[in-house]
Amino acid sequence: MDSDFYTAYLLHRRPFSDSQVMLDMLVEGVGQLRMLARVSGRQATKHKAQLQPFQTLLVNYSGKHDLKYIQRFELHGSQSPLVGDQLYCGFYLNELTNRIVPINEPIDHVYQLYKTHLEQLNQHPNLQAVLRSYEFQLLELLGYGVDFAFDAAGDPIDVAHTYSYFAEYGFVAQELKGDGFTGAQLIAISAHDFSAPDVLYMAKQLSRHLMKPLLGKKPLKSRELFIK
Repeated sequence: MDSDFYTAYLLHRRPFSDSQVMLDMLVEGVGQLRMLARVSGRQATKHKAQLQPFQTLLVNYSGKHDLKYIQRFELHGSQSPLVGDQLYCGFYLNELTNRIVPINEPIDHVYQLYKTHLEQLNQHPNLQAVLRSYEFQLLELLGYGVDFAFDAAGDPIDVAHTYSYFAEYGFVAQELKGDGFTGAQLIAISAHDFSAPDVLYMAKQLSRHLMKPLLGKKPLKSRELFIK
């Protein structure tokens, strides 16, 4: 069946044949789809130039099975270019989304979540805060969210306590204060308030721990680029 035009972002692109490319697209109201696009003939150079990340596209595709076929596509609107650290963060958003969002499973709101945070990379002074916000909200959307309101015993998170995190249980209050998450840090993470350096640091440790099972052993290339 043929689709109408859908708004989409390109997450990942690789050659498939001399005249076709394989695309992983994040499609509004649908989720992540894998598509084949033909880029040959007189329009090949133009089409290749349009199929770039961080640019909103309008796509018309067909296909009843897992692999879709792009019939037509065109640029839609304009996107402020990402430069420097913004660009590396954009690559991270794309790779993370591509790796942990299931393909061909309907997840309606992931497109808007991605779009909002991609735009924030050009607006927010704290890029790491944008990434942490995206990670925790994406995990929640995919069903891997964490309960920041209550600990493993069912008691409300207390700013006076320190907690350890266990995947099977959640946050467990420590009898003695030591290394771990303070209640204040957990409340701030829950509110996506990463303005305090200690909260931002602990949020990064937690998000990496939560995403590790989803990402597997293959490292993120965008993370390696950022480090370099």
